[in-house]
Amino acid sequence: MQQFLDRPVVRDFLRFAMVGALATAVHYSVLLAMTELGGADPVFATICGFFAGAVVSYVLNRRFTFANKPAFGKGLAKYLLVIAIGAVINAGIVAAFVQSGIHYLIGQVIATGLVLIWNFGASRVFVFR
Repeated sequence: MQQFLDRPVVRDFLRFAMVGALATAVHYSVLLAMTELGGADPVFATICGFFAGAVVSYVLNRRFTFANKPAFGKGLAKYLLVIAIGAVINAGIVAAFVQSGIHYLIGQVIATGLVLIWNFGASRVFVFR
């Protein structure tokens, strides 16, 4: 088991997932505050929450997850592109659930898992290369 955990891709994914848990907490906090307290549209609120979480994610992943650290501005620009695509995927999933009459949080949980995979892969091969 230790040999498996010592692989760089596994180590990076586990760190990415831990950072992602914190970023997801920020995302969901913004989403819930905007929808439940502010009455905002769930799709708009999830986009706002997604980008708030993304800022937390970039800073922490740059610091703790990936060994290669591109110049801050260059890496951030690439990361914003990656997360913009992730935001579209995320919003599309939430919108599909809302339009189907299913509670937006169910769609958000599914979107979170799928976008985690997208963000890790794209970050590893494109942003922090």
